Amino acid sequence: MWEFSVTTAYVVFAASATVIALAGTLLSRVADRLADRTRLGEAIAGAVLLGATTSIPGTVTSVAAAANGNVDLAASNALGGIAAQTAFLAIADMAYRRANLEHAAASVANLTQATLLILLLAVPVVAIYTPDVTVLGIHPATFVLLFSYVAGLKMAGRDRDNPMWKPIMTAKTREDVPEDERDPRALWQLVALFLGLAAVIGAAGLAIAQSGIVIAEETGLGETIVGTLFTAVATSLPELVTTIAAVRAGALQLAVGGIIGGNVFDVLFLAAADVAYRDGSIYHAIDGGSVFWALVGLIMTGVLLLGLIRREEHGVANIGFESALLLAIYATAVAIMVL
Repeated sequence: MWEFSVTTAYVVFAASATVIALAGTLLSRVADRLADRTRLGEAIAGAVLLGATTSIPGTVTSVAAAANGNVDLAASNALGGIAAQTAFLAIADMAYRRANLEHAAASVANLTQATLLILLLAVPVVAIYTPDVTVLGIHPATFVLLFSYVAGLKMAGRDRDNPMWKPIMTAKTREDVPEDERDPRALWQLVALFLGLAAVIGAAGLAIAQSGIVIAEETGLGETIVGTLFTAVATSLPELVTTIAAVRAGALQLAVGGIIGGNVFDVLFLAAADVAYRDGSIYHAIDGGSVFWALVGLIMTGVLLLGLIRREEHGVANIGFESALLLAIYATAVAIMVL
């Protein structure tokens, strides 16, 4: 672990969060280009490209924390990030004034991803109550998470290519139609730029991980609170920035898919953290605060899924009922955790 004062830790934390925000803005533009150029589609590109890349800071944070034995920081960063990012989707809904974002960004791939997220979130909760056994220091639940993710991603791809469900198209629905190619850059140049931005975000994520651990140890706030309210929100900034940037660019399915895909990767943080944690199963080492955020994530994802299915065109303050509920649930959960 890096050695520096708590004041320096705050400076490093803030500077790294700024770098993540700036790099995240560029990521959404490049991902949109890649979605069109590769014909992946916005929803799948959001789930895979944006979801994986914007999750790099959180992955680095959780893995570094787990390797140092800070299991509560590792878990709360992952699970608290899911709640924060889902709330960010409600903020993006506010930024899109034509209609409810979940109405306009109808996609069967996003429905599949949201359902997969609920399944993945349930696995760690169940794992806590299973026998504390490991294979090469890894709990079987970690293998279940990885297998479920790969299977779910394949299903989402099949649903996109051969959907058994299609949304009713309305005047406010934004279809995912590849735009005319006007970017003079070759595909390899776009990929190289994407990977470069991913490396920058990863380095900033490592700095956030180490500074977050220092803040937790030096301030006495506790790993769960720091993980939930500091590192989870900071490492989730790429999702917020890329989602709002995608909404403003009209890539609505990319925006929604990026949040859901990022949340799916956040659950996989626990799998990576379990591998990095060498003192047994991480699922049996985390405290009740982390379990609380896993359950909050389940509730918020369920509300989001209802919104994606219901597709309310307008609601409270010109946002969908699910967005209003998501903000209320997150605010209530934060209040309960702090108080």
